[in-house]
Amino acid sequence: MFVIAGLGNPGKKYEKTRHNAGFQVIDRLADQYHIDMNLKKHKAVCGVGMIEGNKVFLMKPQTFMNVSGESIQEAVSFYKTDPETELLVIYDDISLPPGQIRIRKKGSAGGHNGVKSIIGHLGTQAFMRIKIGIGEKPEGYDLADYVLGHFSKEDMKVMSEVYAYAVSAAVSVLTEGPDRAMNDYN
Repeated sequence: MFVIAGLGNPGKKYEKTRHNAGFQVIDRLADQYHIDMNLKKHKAVCGVGMIEGNKVFLMKPQTFMNVSGESIQEAVSFYKTDPETELLVIYDDISLPPGQIRIRKKGSAGGHNGVKSIIGHLGTQAFMRIKIGIGEKPEGYDLADYVLGHFSKEDMKVMSEVYAYAVSAAVSVLTEGPDRAMNDYN
């Protein structure tokens, strides 16, 4: 089973914040492929379904961003998933401008505490990821305040498009492999 995890923070307070970009993509994947996100397992809201003939486990960890690895490691262990070939993590990235995505097969946390937690819990940096650009924090802003803030109306239009693009990229990773997806979407 392929595990696709979107990172974010649980609760109404954090809905549609920059840091919840991963949750937004999971919600769109679930809607597009009619996957009910009605399970509560592995410290996550999740759903099981099919995407283009592949069985998937979609998950939105409810552990808060900085300890996302707890939830993802539980699911990976339970389903005996190979993190390198059967795990895709989707999350926000301040080093990319809004509207851009970047697919990688492995890499460091790049300062992202949610990814740092996943690497720590899995014991590897070798897992596929889709990074969604949310833009650099403006000078003088606190990083936490910025990522937990909401998009401007203009950026929200761009983000709606990039979430749809990230859904297509995730399906491409699943069906055509990460190398082809990187060529097509990066």
